[in-house]
Amino acid sequence: MSETKQREIIIIGAGVVGLATALQLAANGRDIAILDPNELGSGASYGNAGTIANYAVMPVGTPSVLKNLPRLLIDRDSPLAIRRTAIPALMPWLLRFAWQSLPGNAARNAAVIAALLADSLSAWRNLATEIGAEDLLRQNGCLYLYDNPATLAGAAGDIAVRKRFGIAQETLSPEDVRRLEPALPLFEGGGVLFPDAVNLTDPAAMMRRLTEAVKAAGVEIIRTEATAIARETGGVHVSCADGRRRRARCIIVAAGAYSRRFAAQAGDPVPLDTERGYHVEYDIETPPLSRPVCPTSRGFYLVPMAGRLRVAGTVELGGLAAPLNPRRIALLERGAKAIFPDLGKPDRQWLGFRPSMPDSIPVIGASKHGNDVIYAFGHGHLGLTLAPVTANLVERILAGQSPSGLQAGTSPRRFH
Repeated sequence: MSETKQREIIIIGAGVVGLATALQLAANGRDIAILDPNELGSGASYGNAGTIANYAVMPVGTPSVLKNLPRLLIDRDSPLAIRRTAIPALMPWLLRFAWQSLPGNAARNAAVIAALLADSLSAWRNLATEIGAEDLLRQNGCLYLYDNPATLAGAAGDIAVRKRFGIAQETLSPEDVRRLEPALPLFEGGGVLFPDAVNLTDPAAMMRRLTEAVKAAGVEIIRTEATAIARETGGVHVSCADGRRRRARCIIVAAGAYSRRFAAQAGDPVPLDTERGYHVEYDIETPPLSRPVCPTSRGFYLVPMAGRLRVAGTVELGGLAAPLNPRRIALLERGAKAIFPDLGKPDRQWLGFRPSMPDSIPVIGASKHGNDVIYAFGHGHLGLTLAPVTANLVERILAGQSPSGLQAGTSPRRFH
């Protein structure tokens, strides 16, 4: 295996987190290369709900989810489902998830997530300005919808948690919801509006702008797969699928759902697993909504985007290898047509992989064996939202700044 010259930093993964990190580090004069075999900014960075979700402080695992977990996992049409053939492999992750869903743990996890989200909107505005993409941001809020008063009452605990963390939210009557979004059917429980939330009119276009900015900053893009990392005297080397071995003084692992093996190779086993995320899209010149809306009982978002309506979400636990599950696509289609009966067949469908931690907190921090390996993965549903925040944290770690409480909360050492 031939070797290349040593770089200062190699980033494994060119999703939104890897790209935002590369741009920030390059802007500070660092020598950066990115390794990824796929189109930059593809995968979950493209297929998400396009929402900068500064309000999403609740972890996936909560006491109410834990109470309903057996039913949710048995019902293949629930918003949280599991591929039954994957249960043995997932059992260690599920046990950790159950533990993290206990009241005290869930409250602690929410506090860490809230701290991460606190600067997410300003960080995204700064990033969009830097890459000339302000036109792709739309601040029109995001709307949670409740089927009836009982489901709204069931959300009182989450509403109280968000209030405690200073999240702007407005409780709306059914009539208020209809005034905001006249095309929606009546939701008898009304809704909760998050007025500060921002969404992307086109995630793929945003990823293209970000990629162009990264290239213009002098970052080297290497379209090959990293297969292994190993420490050696003077740095870390990355073995690649193209038969070459690349060396760097520091490796940043930002490979999303594919990151676990690299952390293990560096001596940091982390309980990362995969949520399989789906979307369907309907080409509509003028979508029937003016902002993202989430019918909370269905667990997905309906998002107006440029020339189309995207229906994205739900959680399917089941690893990286299994093919697309048509049952999950059908679930999104049925849910969309329950709200907009005139929708025809979707024009496209998509499956991608979210890197999911049992505590819903990303892994952002240095390896326990040294700052020559830094992690930036495991963002779950918040990868898009937290990309520029993560870039800021990685820069601070590289600069040797003293760890803050937030860095401790995201550290890979929290699992040891």
